[in-house]
Amino acid sequence: MAILAIRHYPDPVLQQRAEPVTEVDDSIRTLARDMAETMYAAPGVGLAAPQVGVGTRLIVLDCAPKGSPAELIVAVNPEILEGHGTSFEEEGCLSVPGYYTRIHRSAQVRVRYTDLAGQTVEREADGLLAIAFQHEIDHLEGLLFVDHLSSLKKGMFRKKYQKLQQQQEQQL
Repeated sequence: MAILAIRHYPDPVLQQRAEPVTEVDDSIRTLARDMAETMYAAPGVGLAAPQVGVGTRLIVLDCAPKGSPAELIVAVNPEILEGHGTSFEEEGCLSVPGYYTRIHRSAQVRVRYTDLAGQTVEREADGLLAIAFQHEIDHLEGLLFVDHLSSLKKGMFRKKYQKLQQQQEQQL
């Protein structure tokens, strides 16, 4: 297992649409294992392949409450079939460290994906898991959570994020 380097905004790989996985093979299983290890080490609740520089449609999620056993979900070629309700919760992103903002999302989603055994899975998700599925699938489309902000808020984000980066560089 390996901890992979997480790409940070404004890395161009984060803006590219990921390609579908044509076969769930050992290379995909290894990537999924390394991505899970990276997500847990970060720590985060989700990670998409483009965030580690791989342009493939693969995400890992674990929204289990702190102190509970892990509930790792590995989703190959995930897609949202439908969404219901609305949520407006604070989100952060491992590719945009230190920045958090509230984002409008569906409160519940029905998703379909392929698991590591090559089986098609359909499941309902709500709460944090619904938000995480939407957030990570956005990464596969080349979108970051800040892309959901209004033009005004995006401008404010860029200024605030530049300041955060400068502060982090000064601390090194």
